[in-house]
Amino acid sequence: MSPQSLLLAILAIASYSASAFAPVTPYTSKTSTTTTQLKMAEEIKAAPMVTGEQLETMLQEWDTPLVVDAYATWCGPCLLMSPEFEAAAKDLEGKVRFVKLDTDLEPQMAGRLGIMGLPTLLFLDKNDDMEAVEQGKAPMAVLKERIEGALRKDSIVDLANYHFFGGPMPTQLS
Repeated sequence: MSPQSLLLAILAIASYSASAFAPVTPYTSKTSTTTTQLKMAEEIKAAPMVTGEQLETMLQEWDTPLVVDAYATWCGPCLLMSPEFEAAAKDLEGKVRFVKLDTDLEPQMAGRLGIMGLPTLLFLDKNDDMEAVEQGKAPMAVLKERIEGALRKDSIVDLANYHFFGGPMPTQLS
């Protein structure tokens, strides 16, 4: 082997081994990051994630019915329900307050609300008896009844039926 080819072989091995220790930064598109950030901002507006302390404050100082989505980031059904929850929050904005509670981050509040499984939707209205909801025993029929009783507006009830109870879309009811 000639000295030149030996030198080239040593340089190739040195550059290859040096590249193994260089950090690799993945390519990130500014467009996709911006789109993701916009989507997250929309979610925050429609149904913000709250802490247990914030939820406690809301429960003491509320003026509209409150729908709480108790979820976890690892829960598949929670993730599937999230877009519908967000859409309902946008449609009912100003009439019903929608919030999300991450039960992994807020286990004490989840325990106080009696959340035994995920996803759990709680409908809280200050004018109703809260016992069934606080014990985590509010089936969908009870939640539907509470929404209807609290809102008493056909268009709002139709939206709630569509978003939470698998009913027909409001446009199909006319």
